[in-house]
Amino acid sequence: MKKRKKLPKVGGRTIKTILAVSLVSVLYGFINRNAAFACIGAVFGMGSGMKAGLKNGGNRFIGTLIGGMLTIPVYWVYIHNPIFLPLGVYLAVGLLLLIYTCQLFELYGGVQPGAVVLFVVIYSVSKDNYINYVISRIIDTGVGILVSLAISRIWLSPEDKQWLLEKKQGAKKDKEEMEVDVLESFDITDQ
Repeated sequence: MKKRKKLPKVGGRTIKTILAVSLVSVLYGFINRNAAFACIGAVFGMGSGMKAGLKNGGNRFIGTLIGGMLTIPVYWVYIHNPIFLPLGVYLAVGLLLLIYTCQLFELYGGVQPGAVVLFVVIYSVSKDNYINYVISRIIDTGVGILVSLAISRIWLSPEDKQWLLEKKQGAKKDKEEMEVDVLESFDITDQ
């Protein structure tokens, strides 16, 4: 007889993710604003732990920011199309600029979310609303990520506590080493 697979438990990270998304949804309901991208940001900002949330949320935010900021001029040129190139050419130029910018700053995790902004704007946002859309998308993503990170910081898992303790100890050690380096650089005993 086959052994039944044990069902996964609903853990703290799941509850925190649901809490973050629910909080964002309620907050956005009060200001009568679409919470979709803020909720997506909240899921990315939670991650599998605080460290992963910082990384994934940071990549999502930076990618959205870079993608949005590059999309605005690319789409503006397309709309005004002074040389009548097909849309695919502008898409390729925008994607090249995005990938190159992310490589330049070693922000490789920003390519995917940046590309999403580029594609959505080019293929589905009206010519009259693209700047507002990009700005809203950046803000909403940031809000969702910040809500998740705040919840993660308030409700620390054992792994998060350990990671923060190690980070704090590392910072303290770095500070002490820096103080020793500074003192040694002023050593006048060799004169």
